[in-house]
Amino acid sequence: MRWRFRGPRRRPARTATPPARSPARSRPRGAGGVAVAAVAALLTAAGCGAHPHEAAPHRATHAPAPAPGPVWNTKPASVAAVGDSITRGFDACGLLSDCPSVSWSTGTDTAVDSLALRLLGPAGAKAHSWNAARSGARMADLPEQMTKVAAHRPGLVTVLAGSNDACRPSVAAMTPLASFRTSFETAMRRLRAASPTTQVYVASLPDLRRLWSTGRGDPLGREVWKLGICASMLGDAASDSPAAQRRRQSVYDRVVAYNGVLRDVCAKDARCRYDGGAVFDYRFTTALLSPWDLFHPGRTGQGKLAEIAYARVTSADPASSTR
Repeated sequence: MRWRFRGPRRRPARTATPPARSPARSRPRGAGGVAVAAVAALLTAAGCGAHPHEAAPHRATHAPAPAPGPVWNTKPASVAAVGDSITRGFDACGLLSDCPSVSWSTGTDTAVDSLALRLLGPAGAKAHSWNAARSGARMADLPEQMTKVAAHRPGLVTVLAGSNDACRPSVAAMTPLASFRTSFETAMRRLRAASPTTQVYVASLPDLRRLWSTGRGDPLGREVWKLGICASMLGDAASDSPAAQRRRQSVYDRVVAYNGVLRDVCAKDARCRYDGGAVFDYRFTTALLSPWDLFHPGRTGQGKLAEIAYARVTSADPASSTR
């Protein structure tokens, strides 16, 4: 058979120089070679020797767990209160007397429309609210008060305490900050030990210097203050001497520091809400203060405290209740 010429023959493309054989491949596979191969197989099976470009072995996937529901319940079924004379309605109904029916937290007076009335209604507020606050109480008294209310396992506990720690006969007698913190932390621990799911609303302390500024121009108020009400702030109310100004500044600074403690301790508890300084920032006028001492909240002032608390307790956004 005759072959036809079809043009120049094309040479095959050159291939890369084959890699040199590793010493392991050049040696005969004796016992050592078998051992090396076995170790390599184990590493590969464990995923340690997989090539970075090789597909990872298939793993079973699971649907993500559902996100937990909100910790804070905006509709608690019961309310308890701890604190001092403000929560007892002191001087709101009469001179030098408690009036718990007008308490901003648990009172039943419809004119005040307390937090308990707003949350539970008249019947619920009467049957499912408790007030363990005591006039004259300081933060050191809060653990005992908290123990009492925790026995009821309330849905919500309100805290407004600490003004009496700043309202002392003198600046030197004010409660040290460390002691204030320890007492509040102890109160929270006692509550959690007895009632882990109870929610806590913490009101900031009012600005005592603003209360002094509001009432100092009233002759009756100045006369009543001479009886010793919050002497560290209200004493010698008409004086603007440097010493008086320094004294009031010291009390103001301590109240600010106390509020910082309330905020920080509350922030460590998922079921606690601080009011973000709302009570401290609120400008109470003489119309909101007791006509008998121009210091404690009157009926209208109690209603304002209830309004502030209700807004924080029922807010769906925790960020709106802290700062």
